[in-house]
Amino acid sequence: MRTRRHLTALLLAAALVPSPTLAADPPCYRGVNLSGGEYGERGGTFGTNYTYPSEETIGYFARKGMSVIRLPFRWERLQPALRGRLDEDELKRIKDTVGLIRKHGMAVLLDPHNFGYYDKVQVGTAPATDAAFGDFWARLAVEFANQDGVLFGLMNEPHDIKATDWLDAANAAIRSIRAVGARNLILVPGTAWSGAHSWEEDVIGGANGTVMLGVRDPLDFYAYEVHQYLDVDSSGTHPTCEGATAAVEAIAGVTAWLKKNHKRGFLGEFGAAADKDCMSGLTEIYSTMSDNGDAWLGWSYWAAGEWWPADEPFNVQPRKGAERPQMRLLANSAKAKAGACASVKPAGN
Repeated sequence: MRTRRHLTALLLAAALVPSPTLAADPPCYRGVNLSGGEYGERGGTFGTNYTYPSEETIGYFARKGMSVIRLPFRWERLQPALRGRLDEDELKRIKDTVGLIRKHGMAVLLDPHNFGYYDKVQVGTAPATDAAFGDFWARLAVEFANQDGVLFGLMNEPHDIKATDWLDAANAAIRSIRAVGARNLILVPGTAWSGAHSWEEDVIGGANGTVMLGVRDPLDFYAYEVHQYLDVDSSGTHPTCEGATAAVEAIAGVTAWLKKNHKRGFLGEFGAAADKDCMSGLTEIYSTMSDNGDAWLGWSYWAAGEWWPADEPFNVQPRKGAERPQMRLLANSAKAKAGACASVKPAGN
């Protein structure tokens, strides 16, 4: 699924270990994407070509009741050479941002925002082989292993890669994460932009809903991350919501799939403008997830961040103290009392 970007270019991500008595509670992770770290080219200058959220922005969303931040960044900046060391300066920026998010009581979902590519080389293709992808995740996992409130999202929106090939890459990354002793919750996307609307369709090399059941995690501590927008083609590139009904049906369909297969999901990206049809669709999507907390761990809205233009229709970044209508809806949806989530599986389990 193509997502709405600017300046260049449902959260299912959360690590839940529910007790049986909490299984039907509303999703425990409710939050936003704080965009900025993925902007620009790999050689961009921090503060000029890309940025990370300030404490002021982080604090705003914490006060609005958000409990998770999905944090996008570029793989190539963090690991300038495949199989090489992580860049110390970029790693520090990410760690500092994670620290601020945790300081304000929210979990953070680490999101290499690369669409299944390293530079212009598709994952699974030399030199960006499955082993290289696994190496990256081993190095990153070591830095955040078993830190409370830190979740691992394998990759933003892989596309143009066969579902079977993507499954191999995802399983390679999962093996690497577990091999270094990290017990953090892992969010696993599908191919074809990880679209909820096409989850059970054979878009390229098999349906996600069939192929991705082949995910193998020694700890069995993962969830599926899907994305869904409300515009006419589910791309998140139009300011109107002719696709609102289809989007609601897509989330209902994934809900049924999760329940049938005894899996968990996270709506990692979704968004819409503030018109009547959009707001109605968003309300129905929230309602579906809230009523099915046994299937959904949570959601993260796309998007916010200091560099988002004020006229961006999906933007929920506050401007001059004004709250966006979508943010009011997010905040109201976050008020429902939720069960507890664990971001790290206890040792020995």
